[in-house]
Amino acid sequence: MSNFQNTSSSSIIFLLTGVPGLEAFHTWISAPFCFLYVIALSGNSLILYAIVTQPSLHEPMYYFLSMLSTTDLGLSVSTLVTMLGIFWFNAREISFNACLSQMFFIKLFTVMESSVLLAMAFDRFVAISNPLRYATTLTDSRITQIVVAIVIRGTLTLTPMVALLTRLSFCRSHVLHHSYCFHPDVMKLSCTDTRINNAVGLTAMISTVGVDSILIPVSYVLITKIVLSIASPEERKKAFSMCISHIGAVAVFYIPLISLSFVHRFGKRVPAYVHTMIANTYLLIPPVMNPIIYSVKTKQIRKAVIKILHSKDT
Repeated sequence: MSNFQNTSSSSIIFLLTGVPGLEAFHTWISAPFCFLYVIALSGNSLILYAIVTQPSLHEPMYYFLSMLSTTDLGLSVSTLVTMLGIFWFNAREISFNACLSQMFFIKLFTVMESSVLLAMAFDRFVAISNPLRYATTLTDSRITQIVVAIVIRGTLTLTPMVALLTRLSFCRSHVLHHSYCFHPDVMKLSCTDTRINNAVGLTAMISTVGVDSILIPVSYVLITKIVLSIASPEERKKAFSMCISHIGAVAVFYIPLISLSFVHRFGKRVPAYVHTMIANTYLLIPPVMNPIIYSVKTKQIRKAVIKILHSKDT
């Protein structure tokens, strides 16, 4: 009966969930997740190391890529402990404060990744529309300002959303439906009116990821108009090729995010383990795929990574 008493938030212990109905196979299920984490952590660390150590990569485009790798590392680390803790040790308990911290950082790195993708779209627009002024437009000081703005934007929009959860009381089961703290999950367990929380959470996501998801396609409409106005077919092809890696990064970020939203909204009859698997993988797909996309599609990154790996062998 204690689970259903009205409980203040500070004393709450939530129970995270692995894959419902497949608890006996958690050890086996952990294997692909471990593999994905290894790829995400090693791949993004390698790209960061390449950009820092190779002078040829000290350009605006690669500075933005280093920011993308940093957010991917943060996103991976934010879920690593709880997800593998459940699969390996059935360590399901998480305190309310720890839950809020994890939720904040997952949301923060998600919003930052969206903001970085928008900044990268602006970078591509400047590089294609006015290549002669590219270096003078995106100076080191301006890139630093963009980085600071991205961090401040995420922090200011998400702090109220997470802080408002401390006003809630919980009188229902304390079992969450994911292997990490998910904002809607926590609100569903509250016996307090959550309309303010819902409004603030929706506003935060619309004003960040929602706005970015509109501005990025708009930037590509402008880029396409500029590219199509170029007379030389070779130059047009070269201009489009500059955007392929970024388009891939945008796709692997937004498609899983939209898929998860649709499953949560309209997949009421979908088995619980499907919800969980999609929720677990959507946070891992961008950190895993981005290093692969940029290593394969960006010649300079590919050469730098190969050079580093060869130097390690010798």
